[in-house]
Amino acid sequence: MNYFSIWWLAIRPKTLSIALSPVLLGSALSWHSQAAFSLLTFIIILISALCIQIGTNLYNDAADFEKGADTPERLGPKRAAQQGWLNAGQIKRGALISFFMAFLAGIYLAYLGGMAIIILGLISILCGYAYTGGPKAIAYTPLGELFVIVFFGFAAVGGSFYLQSHTINYSVLILATGIGSMAAAILLVNNYRDLEGDRKVKKLTLVHYIGRPMARKLYVFMMSYPYLLLLVLLPQYPWTILLALFSLPLAIMLIGYFLRMEITSELNKVLAYTAQLQLLYTLLLSLGLWLSQGLWLPPSLWPS
Repeated sequence: MNYFSIWWLAIRPKTLSIALSPVLLGSALSWHSQAAFSLLTFIIILISALCIQIGTNLYNDAADFEKGADTPERLGPKRAAQQGWLNAGQIKRGALISFFMAFLAGIYLAYLGGMAIIILGLISILCGYAYTGGPKAIAYTPLGELFVIVFFGFAAVGGSFYLQSHTINYSVLILATGIGSMAAAILLVNNYRDLEGDRKVKKLTLVHYIGRPMARKLYVFMMSYPYLLLLVLLPQYPWTILLALFSLPLAIMLIGYFLRMEITSELNKVLAYTAQLQLLYTLLLSLGLWLSQGLWLPPSLWPS
């Protein structure tokens, strides 16, 4: 395996859609409600979000390996430190570079959004480290799924909306919980699969406290909630948001697949498919919001 391939696997490309989805939705909501959209702003937000996600993934790789969570018996996808492709020091340096790139992208976003975005950006980078770093890592507590909903729902969608429109409203934040819920479902599957190994290293996640039977029910709720949310919010949004319902049959199939699944490496497919479904749901929802303003593009994609 060449050096590029190793780093490509280390950043976990299958999870990067989790960072893309809230930026798409926040920008689409801005165009729908304010007819405000800047392509440059969208690109810079996306770069910052992806860099934070990559930095978090890399630091998670190194930290879990050092804490003994990633062992040869682990059922999840191969990790760079676990496999000896890279040492923990190299991976941590990669994470720091990624966080620094997010910081650089954030300078322009801070110029656009002011102090609120500065604070949000710094908290985001800090949380990227704190997720598996430090003495009280978030990933080693039952708060991981809640953290994902807050970060990939409220913060990422709300921040993207604010940077495009320079406003915020509660309905945007409520709609953001839908893709936040799907992102949390991805983590839930990960923790469901790794429960026994996590317990050995005192990684006591939500699944540890509620057990696998309740975790399966929670997964059903997390995957159903975004679709129920569309129906609840329909009076506040155009009927075109119902385009997202075209992804519902896939969600139902995935739920059934997960409920029947044994505790094997096949759960990795559920994790990947959940991430793909979240992206599909977001693309369809964003398209519906965009089409509600007509089939044209914004008059000016670039800031003047």
